[in-house]
Amino acid sequence: MEDTNYTKDQLEQIPSSEFEPLEKSTKVEREAITAPSLNFLQDSWRRLKKNKAAVFSSIFLLIVILISVVTIFATPHDPTEQNVSYINLPPKIPGIDINGLNGVSEVGGQMVDKYEAANVPDDVHFYLGTDGLGRDLLSRLFMGVRISLLIAFIAAALDIVFGVTYGIISGLLGGRVDTIMQRILEVLSGIPNLVVMILMLVIFKPGIFSIVAAMAITNWIPMARIVRAQTLKLKDQEFVLAATTLGESRSKIAFKHILPNISSVIIVQMMFSIPEAIFFEAFLSFIGLGLKPPSASLGTLLNDGYKTFLFLPYQMAIPAVVLSVIMIGFNLLADGLRDAFDPKMKE
Repeated sequence: MEDTNYTKDQLEQIPSSEFEPLEKSTKVEREAITAPSLNFLQDSWRRLKKNKAAVFSSIFLLIVILISVVTIFATPHDPTEQNVSYINLPPKIPGIDINGLNGVSEVGGQMVDKYEAANVPDDVHFYLGTDGLGRDLLSRLFMGVRISLLIAFIAAALDIVFGVTYGIISGLLGGRVDTIMQRILEVLSGIPNLVVMILMLVIFKPGIFSIVAAMAITNWIPMARIVRAQTLKLKDQEFVLAATTLGESRSKIAFKHILPNISSVIIVQMMFSIPEAIFFEAFLSFIGLGLKPPSASLGTLLNDGYKTFLFLPYQMAIPAVVLSVIMIGFNLLADGLRDAFDPKMKE
């Protein structure tokens, strides 16, 4: 409508066609919330799903854990049963006629069917071959993965119990208590894990308990330091000061206010500690300080396989590949969780 001054009588005579409707205000639409409201866990899961490597790793690890549990009750063969007639048989997969996977190997420059030479029944197959004592490598691999994961999850539980508790107490109390507790950590962290393991073997027999005892002494220290740093950061925040002013005890402040806010950091650090524990157990078993026969772990399988690596490479290559893939899977999952729990990360 043109900017023209009209009298009252003229306004009454103006036809309605001269008036133009005002544009609708879009302020309400601009301020409307179009996306659904998500809590912290839902938002973290949304970001985690966008990380394809982390999702694939989580699915793979769930499958590995499921297989490890199922094979407690059912395995192709007894993992500890020895048969000297079936020693060092190559892998044989039914329906596959490829050298290396059909039970045929080279002997004296000629290809020989080792299963026929050993009088193995036609309905008996060793999918990954056998070791120097005639034990099925696939069954022992299932057993080895299960024990390695068991030790790794025990190490993660120790991180939660000792590391989180120690770190929260040290950071929340502060002052002289914090100073003394940190000096104790410095002394413990200065002791090499191998020395601790040797001391454990002096006291206990080689086995899962001695490995766990060695981890219980030193492996929780990084978790304690991270939790302490996060506690020092949060204890001066307004919500903690308000809880203190209202008279809540330090234990309630730790479990109701600080622990939930640092749970993402704890989960990420725990996920990183699992592959470290798997490698630690494999290293100790490989050098002969871990599990002892007939028990099997990825480290003991590597220890047995490297002795005949030049002649029977599959006995070492298979557990080495499995160990590497599992460690990579946990590390990729931990990286994905770290990015998902950090709201400052760019999507």
